[in-house]
Order: sequence, then structure tokens, then C-alpha cells
Amino acid sequence: MRIPAEDGVDVVAEDTQQAQRGDEVKKGSFWRELPVLIVAALLLALLIKSFVVQAFYIPSESMENTLLKNDRVLVNKLVYRVRDIERGDVVVFNGVDSWDPEIQLGAPSNPIAGFFRWVGNAFGVVPGEKDYIKRVIGVPGDKVKCCDASGRITVNGTPLDESSYLYPGDRPGSPLPGPFQVTVPPGRLWVMGDHRSVSLDSRAHQEDPGGGTIPIDKVIGRAFVIVWPFGRAGILPIPQTFAQPALHAAAGAVPLVAGFAGAVPLIALRRRMMRR
Repeated sequence: MRIPAEDGVDVVAEDTQQAQRGDEVKKGSFWRELPVLIVAALLLALLIKSFVVQAFYIPSESMENTLLKNDRVLVNKLVYRVRDIERGDVVVFNGVDSWDPEIQLGAPSNPIAGFFRWVGNAFGVVPGEKDYIKRVIGVPGDKVKCCDASGRITVNGTPLDESSYLYPGDRPGSPLPGPFQVTVPPGRLWVMGDHRSVSLDSRAHQEDPGGGTIPIDKVIGRAFVIVWPFGRAGILPIPQTFAQPALHAAAGAVPLVAGFAGAVPLIALRRRMMRR
């Protein structure tokens, strides 16, 4: 049966009105859900940032040319749950109550500005005043010395070839504070910037508690990739010089020697008691 023209027009008009109302409902629903989506996205991002991966802003020239000022890197916060910190790792750590900040940030002018600074710091958009990024040179038990006859940093008596990452024209131990020799205490690290002539690293903090070393429990994670700017994107590998077997052999001997040293008095005491 054919619908009269005027009835067909009414049906089309009614369908059009229903479609328009449906679109309006969808639009209204979208705008109501948008704040929830934004909050959920922020919470998810903060969870990832807190436990998995965090972006960090490079605020200074202390790691040039490996990292340039205003670069952004991603930091793996899980890696040290499955392995120890290694020599050559580029790490981000918190310097609260230890090192002075490399950059000085004024106090936020109001709570809103403070909130946006916190968000910017959380997502690597603005620098953190108390966050540092350096390269690990010595791990617990290592003897780090500057310098050998060729002007190289040595670790456990083994010289490091730092030419692949040291800033062009810099000398490994220059310019401050001159020759040094340290034994890294348990639970701490000796760290240095790749741009030695401007980096206020462990060398500059030898008069501080810990003798310039930093606590391992202040390490936030390992910087493993540059993500911004895109033209510099790339991974941050451990330089080959830190794979030298002599480094690991010497470090592995430290606990063994300490064990023997501790065992000798115990054996002597046991023999004395047996004689009685």
C-alpha cells in the first residue's frame, strides 16, 4: 500500500526530529563524560608515572653532549627491581637534603601556579628543582680514582675510555676539584656528568655527608631513551668501556676479601676456645 505524499512528509519530518534529538543527547552525554575521561586519563598517567615510566626534563648542560638542555627523557622505574644499578647507567635521583639544586626555581605565585608546576614536573614538561641526572661511575665497593698517568678515571685500577660520551675538549677529571681517590660506601653510588667542566657532580660534594656519593635508595630510575625533540630521539646505552671484565672481577673480589678478613678472627677465637 502506498503512503500518501503528505503522510510520507510527516514520517520523514518525525524521523529527522528523532535523529536530531539523538544527536543532542549524544553531545550532551559526551560533554558530561568528558571531565570523567580527563580525570581517569590523568589518574592512569600518574599511576604509570609513579610506578613504571616517567618523563624528565633536562634542565642544564651537565650531561652534554649525551643529553642537551631542554631534552626530555623517559626513565624506567622498574628496572632496578630486577637488576642492580650498573656502572655506565644514566640515572635520575632525588637530591633532597643532600645536594644543592642545579637550577633555582622561584616559589609559585599562587596555589594554581603551584598545581600546574606540579603537573608539569610530573609529566616532564618543566624541570624538577631537586632532581638530578648523572652517569654512574662507581658502585658500592668500587675504588674510583682521578687520574692515571694518561689522565683517565680509573675504577678498581682499570682505566675508563670515556671518549664515546665525554664532552668534546673536556678532560675526565677536570676542572674540579683536582685529583681524588674514593672508595664507594655500601648502599651508595659515585656519579659524574658527561660535561665534566660544568657538572657539579660527586666531585664537587666530597665535603658533604657521604663524601660526594649518593644513596641508592634516592635513585628514581634509569634514563633509557630520549623522546624529545624528535630529531634527537634514541636510546641511551651503557658505553662499552664499562663492560671490561677487570672492572667486575675487581669489584667481585671486594666481598670475598672482606669475608676472609672477617673469618680470620673468628677462626683464631675458635682455636683459642678449643685449647681451653
